[in-house]
Amino acid sequence: MPDREERFRVMLDMVEATVGPKPRVLDLACGTGSITDRLLGRFPEATSTGVDLDPALLTIARGHFAGDERVSFVTADLKDPAWTTSLPHTSYDAVLTATALHWLHSEPLAALYRQIGTLVRDGGVFMNADHMKDASTPRINAAERAHRHAGMERARAAGALDWAEWWALAAEDPVLAEPTAERFRIYGEHADGDTPSAQWHAEALRAAGFAEARPVWASPSDALVLALK
Repeated sequence: MPDREERFRVMLDMVEATVGPKPRVLDLACGTGSITDRLLGRFPEATSTGVDLDPALLTIARGHFAGDERVSFVTADLKDPAWTTSLPHTSYDAVLTATALHWLHSEPLAALYRQIGTLVRDGGVFMNADHMKDASTPRINAAERAHRHAGMERARAAGALDWAEWWALAAEDPVLAEPTAERFRIYGEHADGDTPSAQWHAEALRAAGFAEARPVWASPSDALVLALK
């Protein structure tokens, strides 16, 4: 993902622009804590709650942030209607997520957005940076995909690990072996969801109670949609 840092930069720019440099943040589907790591590096007085279901990625996140009182983690399934009851706060200045919700299909994603709408305070912000396809441009989509996959193949030939190889190494690690096995018991080999367009996300977020929503950044394959409560 050659544009990964650029999407994080824009996300944090917009956190500062909308809610300031000391936000209470919910890092949604946090994985290893990539957003939280960059958030605290830029805004030392921020606090973050990371929520995820993946035990292996949460093991990495908890290890990385061990001893940092600004950070807490919650194990919860975002498809469980009661997942918000596990959170330490009922309201957040910002809810942030990146490259994580594309595995949800449109209906459960819209339901999740409605829940997020109840967590973000008035004047607060939600941002989702993810794969967002525009079905009206199939030739552009095909060209982008071919170019991206060619780059991935070059990286693999140069020694970069792909997703399956990374997990194979995690399964052999003495700390991560059991959490990785549990992770595959939970998820299996789950596939991506519908990956709807940025316009769909903006409309779903407005329907979920946000006053404004639109893309604030885009690459040929992905977009960052911002919704303001």
